[in-house]
Amino acid sequence: MPIVNISVTGKPDAALSAAIARQVTELTATHLRKDATITAVAIAYHDPEHWFAGGKSLAEHDASSFWLDIKVVDGTNTKLELEAYLKALFLGFGSLLGKVHEESYAFVHEVPAAAYGYGGKTQEFRFISGRLKAA
Repeated sequence: MPIVNISVTGKPDAALSAAIARQVTELTATHLRKDATITAVAIAYHDPEHWFAGGKSLAEHDASSFWLDIKVVDGTNTKLELEAYLKALFLGFGSLLGKVHEESYAFVHEVPAAAYGYGGKTQEFRFISGRLKAA
């Protein structure tokens, strides 16, 4: 049920967006055990002339960059899962964007289950309801 916001350098490209969404959804399911059918991905594009790393534009670096921001329920993933996810993301974006600047980032927000949800229900409500049904 995560929401993933992604920014990449370059011109808007529907085929690239679809490839990014597929790959990020797959990596999120594989490494963080999140249900791919309820993973949402939003992608924004930024001109490399207006994205800077180390004081130089990405155009000057002749590289691409990305910023990925994902929200998941706290305590649902281990440090090793998060580490593997971040590594896989960097490699994955490299395969899609070409030369990726090292100053590309991914941020996994671990948020309280009572403060996060979809369809008008919190993840805490879903957890408790599921446990009651199982009892």
